[in-house]
Amino acid sequence: MTATMVRTVDQITRITFETDAREVAHGAYEALLALLERLDQAEWSARTECPAWDVADMVGHMIGAAEANASFREMLRQLAWGKRHKSQFDGNDLDAMNAFQVRKHAALSPAERVATLRSVAPAAVRGRMRFPRPLRHIRGSMPQSGSTAGMPDSVSVGHLMEVIYTRDVWMHRVDIARATGRPLEVDPRVDGRIVEDVVAEWAARHGEAFHLTLTGPAGGAFRHGDGVPQAELDAVEFCRTVSGRTPGEGLLSVLVPF
Repeated sequence: MTATMVRTVDQITRITFETDAREVAHGAYEALLALLERLDQAEWSARTECPAWDVADMVGHMIGAAEANASFREMLRQLAWGKRHKSQFDGNDLDAMNAFQVRKHAALSPAERVATLRSVAPAAVRGRMRFPRPLRHIRGSMPQSGSTAGMPDSVSVGHLMEVIYTRDVWMHRVDIARATGRPLEVDPRVDGRIVEDVVAEWAARHGEAFHLTLTGPAGGAFRHGDGVPQAELDAVEFCRTVSGRTPGEGLLSVLVPF
């Protein structure tokens, strides 16, 4: 994508099971693993922008999430743990489940974390893409507390499987790059697809007219309606803003799930 070609929101092809959800999910994992393999020992202890997590904790969470995606039984086990312990996490069962994932893998060394994630990631993507079609339309509530405050109050299981879990991997790669000071190597084929899909969902959430210019290799120019108001910012920073990582004003305060 280039910032010189302005596209309307309805020209964005959404990431779905029927389009390229599988390819984008694999690409997000590969880019994350490439970053993790470059980290030195000290960088695994770097604090991230997710409260209470260092880089090792964040990767422990992603291993646990991948294990849940790869095994329906493991997913149910983690969900049940989150429900039982949500009172310890401001009533947020998703935050509780994430904490369980971190604790489960706390004893792994950095090398073991990378090897485990590399091993389970393909099965996680397969599990997501094979999720039974009749169950994809089920909607689950999104806790309005903790890390998901301000997000949509519900989300479909299908959207989780085809898009949101990939965004989670992608955003945590950004988190880790920022925490360690490592450069974020952006591939428009993967990063650009994720960014434009976020733009489309964000636009659908607020429904207002806008003209948005996103800079950088993953960027582009997008509009809806008469194109007012206008905003210009880095593509990755746009996603950080609408994920709630950094405060946004006006339409940029409208969040989408990551």
